[in-house]
Amino acid sequence: MTRSERRAEWLRVEGLRVERGDATVLAGVDWRVRKGEHWVVLGPNGCGKTSLLKALLGYLTPSAGELRVLGRDYGAFDWRELRRHLGLVSSALHASVPEHETALRTAVSGGRAQLDLWGEPTAAEARAARRQLARAGAAGLEERPWGVLSQGERQRVMIARALMARPRILILDEPCAGLDPVAREAFLARMERLAREPRGPALVLVTHHVEEITPAFSHALLLREGRVAAAGPRAETLTAARLSAVFGKRIRLRRRGRGAEARLELRV
Repeated sequence: MTRSERRAEWLRVEGLRVERGDATVLAGVDWRVRKGEHWVVLGPNGCGKTSLLKALLGYLTPSAGELRVLGRDYGAFDWRELRRHLGLVSSALHASVPEHETALRTAVSGGRAQLDLWGEPTAAEARAARRQLARAGAAGLEERPWGVLSQGERQRVMIARALMARPRILILDEPCAGLDPVAREAFLARMERLAREPRGPALVLVTHHVEEITPAFSHALLLREGRVAAAGPRAETLTAARLSAVFGKRIRLRRRGRGAEARLELRV
């Protein structure tokens, strides 16, 4: 691999193995994410998606293999510092936000890599938070407490929070969990716009719902029982045959919409 190719590689996973007791959670996962690519990580419950995500964020220590993120090798760099460049949107974080905290303060907390903001935002932080809230479709929510926000509003605020640190990679962990159909479509539309921003972050969507994969996602990683079933451009990976093998059921795919708005639907 040339030096320029290495620089363009934002994430590299080689032979990643995670064992817990007698169970093998991830069994030799290989994966590459390069600049300009947006990936979806897809697979059934228990396939290893969450463990892979935790390993990337430094919350889970691999049993074997190599992990390189934004040019830094796991074990040779302070992962807490690197985590500032990896945005995360996950409903798992919602319980850690105080009920009384305003949306603006929650957004500011992302720039400080905190949950439950300490101290008062500076004027510069407040301005930046307002910009990111507007970017995420949450303008007008700045002074509303977390406890009164709807699930969809909370996810928009969490996008703004993640963007406050100007991440190179934005990880979306089951971001539509708990959203009603209207809120889900609005959320996915905002993610599609973000993916198409020239200077936006690389997106990694972790899901088990094919219908959440919008057209901007260029690549897919399919996992089954802790192993890579397929990885590469979506046209090659998101096929009925591959998805049937991953989910263990005969699956048919149908394309809904046309052109840039086309989305996949799954039929079992």
